[in-house]
Order: sequence, then structure tokens, then C-alpha cells
Amino acid sequence: MTDSQLQQKTLGRLALYWRLVRMHRPIGILLLLWPTLWALLIAAGGMPPLYPLFAFVLGTVLMRSAGCAINDYADRDFDRHVKRTSDRPLTAGLIAPREAVAVFVVLSLVALLLIIPFNALTWMLACVAAFLAASYPFTKRFFALPQAYLGIAFGFGIPMAFAALQGELPAPAWLMLAANIFWAIAYDTEYAMVDRDDDLKIGIRTAAITFGRLDVAAVMISYALTIGLLALVGMLLGFGLLSFYSAGLVCAAAIALYHYTLIRDRSREGCFRAFNHNNWFGAAVFAGLALQYAMA
Repeated sequence: MTDSQLQQKTLGRLALYWRLVRMHRPIGILLLLWPTLWALLIAAGGMPPLYPLFAFVLGTVLMRSAGCAINDYADRDFDRHVKRTSDRPLTAGLIAPREAVAVFVVLSLVALLLIIPFNALTWMLACVAAFLAASYPFTKRFFALPQAYLGIAFGFGIPMAFAALQGELPAPAWLMLAANIFWAIAYDTEYAMVDRDDDLKIGIRTAAITFGRLDVAAVMISYALTIGLLALVGMLLGFGLLSFYSAGLVCAAAIALYHYTLIRDRSREGCFRAFNHNNWFGAAVFAGLALQYAMA
């Protein structure tokens, strides 16, 4: 094999790993990143120090990527039966199952290295976060609402941020984690509504199946609970009704109402658009927080 052929083979392998960890679809990174950034701003009372900001942003990217690898490993026998996932590298046989596990382990270890400068509480929470990321894919086999478990896994950067910057876990940290659980139920139910017919055939459990014809109502109630819990956080922090933070929550609520127009007829296209549009929900809350602290 010539050097040119070896280089092409290596690049081709890296491209497969890139697809395995969904770097070509960054929406998952953003859905993890926004709550982490909310927590960093609140825990720091404004702009966080540069290293914690760097560590948590990169750690979010790494852990989401690791989660995709272990998710595809867990679902490799299911994904071939779902039109949207049948061409994933592991399911299509382009990479071996052991490679996906190796990617998960390497990315998780690199992410854990980032928290070395922090305190013992942060280290402990990081280990819990790694366990959540590894175990989430398997909850779809027995848990009627795996989206709730996903919300904990996706939101664990919240308590970690408070632990790293404050050394404790105050009430706002837990309220924000609860808010993230309901937000994840909302957006991942929208996602699950896209694959509901396929999931029913193969026996995967999702919130879209559990809620049945009440799925749209459940999504909207989850959005409402998310906004309500985040509003309670604002009250604890002393943000008034006429604050920038409240304005961000109003914008997020308007975005949630827009999602209702996309999912009410339960079309695959509309539900998938709503799921992807949740990036703007998270961004609205972040913008309100950023302006709140910038103008204080």
C-alpha cells in the first residue's frame, strides 16, 4: 500500500468516526451546551473564568460525541430497522462494534482529564455523568420514559458547573436540572414522534409511544414546566418580572408555542423541524441571562 493509499484509508476511517459521533449534526451538542452555559453564568454571577468555560464547552462536545458512539453500539441491532438510522456507520457494518466502544472510552477519558483542576465534588459528579451517558441507551429497553433519563444525562453539566465554581449545589442548580429534564422530555418526544412507527415494530420504548395520543399535550406541558422552573430560578436569584432574564423566558415560551404549530398534526417533517428548532429555545434563555448580567 502506497503512502497516498494509506492516507486516503486513514482519512476515510476518520470520516466514519466523525459520522459515528454525529459531528456532522451539531444539534445534540447545542442541546447539551445551552443548559451548561446557563449554569456557568449563574454560578459565576456573570462571565465565568476562562478555564472553566473552556473545560465545560470542550467537555460537552466530547461527552455528547462519546454518548453517540455508545448509543450506536447499544442500538446497532435496532437501527437497521429504522429508515432514518439504517445508514449509520456501525449499523451499516462500516466499523466494528469494538471500535465504537473504544471511541466512547477514549473520548470519555479525555473529557474526565479536563476536570482534574477542579474540586472533589466536581470529580464525583463527572463520574456520575459518565455512567449516565453510558447507561442511557439501554434504558429504551425497559423504561417507559427514557427521555426523562436523557434529561438528567444531558443536564448533568448543570450541577457540575455549580460544583466547579461554587463548591456546592444550591437550590438553583437542582431547579435548573429539573427544568432540563422537562425540556428534554419535550424535545426528545418531538424527536421520537418522527420514529414512532418504526419503534413500535422493533419494541423500543419512547415517550412518544408512552404518551400515545396525548403526545402533543405532553410536549407542551413539559415546555410549560420548563419555563415555570426557570422562572422560579429567576425569583431565587432576584431577577424581576421586567428583567432581561424574564424577557428571555418569554421568547423561549413563544418558541415553544411555535413548536406546537409544527407538531400538532404529528407529521414527521414538522416534528423533526421542531426538534431541531429547540436550539433557539436554549439560546433565548442564554441570551436573557447574558443580558441580565451584562447590564447589571
